[in-house]
Amino acid sequence: MPGRDDRLLVAVAVLASFVAFLDGSVVNLALPAIQAELGGGLLTQQWVLDGYLLTLGALILVAGAISDTFGRLRALRAGLVLFGLASLLCALAPSGAILIAARCLQGLGAAFLVPSSLAMLNARFTGAEQSRAIGIWTAWTGTAFVIGPLLGGLLVEGLGWRWVFAVNVVPLAVTLALSTKLADRTAARGGSVDVVGAALTAVGLGCTVFAVIEQQRLGWTNPAILAGLVVGPACLIAFVWWERHARAPMVPSGIFAARNFAVGNLATVFLYAGVSLGQVLLALFLQETGRLSPAQAGLATLPVPILSLLLAARFGELAGRHGPRRFMAAGPLIAAAGFVLMAVTTGNVWVQTLPGLVLFGIGLAVTVSPLTAAILAAVQPVHSGIGSAINNAVARVSGLIAIAFTAVIVGGAIDLDGFRRGVIATAVLLVIAAVVSAVGIDDRVPDLSAPSQAAVAACQDRDGPPPAAR
Repeated sequence: MPGRDDRLLVAVAVLASFVAFLDGSVVNLALPAIQAELGGGLLTQQWVLDGYLLTLGALILVAGAISDTFGRLRALRAGLVLFGLASLLCALAPSGAILIAARCLQGLGAAFLVPSSLAMLNARFTGAEQSRAIGIWTAWTGTAFVIGPLLGGLLVEGLGWRWVFAVNVVPLAVTLALSTKLADRTAARGGSVDVVGAALTAVGLGCTVFAVIEQQRLGWTNPAILAGLVVGPACLIAFVWWERHARAPMVPSGIFAARNFAVGNLATVFLYAGVSLGQVLLALFLQETGRLSPAQAGLATLPVPILSLLLAARFGELAGRHGPRRFMAAGPLIAAAGFVLMAVTTGNVWVQTLPGLVLFGIGLAVTVSPLTAAILAAVQPVHSGIGSAINNAVARVSGLIAIAFTAVIVGGAIDLDGFRRGVIATAVLLVIAAVVSAVGIDDRVPDLSAPSQAAVAACQDRDGPPPAAR
């Protein structure tokens, strides 16, 4: 990565997002210890997890729009401070209610960290350098999510559950200190946030995510779940209508007219539905059928993050040089082959899963960086924050929906037959992502050196300056 400032920017973006992704999974193995000390039963354990996911999923679009409007570096610093304070509150929480509230605040902080960090990378780099920077970001953030349960187990056993949250403070403080050495080279869009659009998307995504998560505990026919399934989509439909008529819309008009942005997000739906379903199936199969401990199950899945660390940046750079289409088409097919191999192989749990996990890890490394780079390269740099937020929201909601249907897919039990049905369904989702990418992605790099008429009009509506050229 040329230049000290460029390397520093990548480090800040990686560190900020790493902590956010880590906290999505690190707390899993701490739940029994939390319940033993604070009480509250299953409901408290469920909401320690879901409070974070709910606020992150509901507010990430709003946070992306704020980062575009007021500046990405400013939004990232605000997210770091909020996430750090929320982590301290989690570590010191005297009751389950306060812990859940603090986890919701963590989710809000994470909503600012992810889109702003990606938007800063997208605005700073171009071409192969941009794809390589996003590849490095992808490799480390993907690793954070996978190693979370393993790290959580070690912290709980060695130091206690409160350290699962307290450990965030040091990397967050380091990242904040490093960020003070950066100058925000991207011009803030100026103006104000679309309040009506922000409210509609927050309620729409929040109710939808709530219903998808909580149906696993309450059931699809519960009145609260039914209300969420009605109110959430209704608000999202109203959001689409409002954005078409608003004077200063939160989502720029015409953003989905960019071919790679629209097709890339469609591929994201199937890719992350498959990835999320596959990871849940593996975690359950390794423990329930393979009789591995949580730590052993975490170790068994290490090929995936290791391959991501080794290969993601390289494939991102190759996609920047040769175009993303062939990588976005080949990667999901390789990952799908890994799950098919798990379905047809027989023997002990290691023979059944390890070769397939290697293929899965290679497929992810081939796919994710080119996918993210293709989507962000298709939007004006001034809209990188909302573009990144849209893609993250699509990935998160599609993954949650896939997980919600796990029991239906496997038939209620993660035995050998149920596991085989699940991994075949995962492979089908990944193949669809490959076909969507092969048919729809365009390798030609869009010319975003000058702002589009729609972007200029949007900025003039906000009484702000036109977007700066990259």
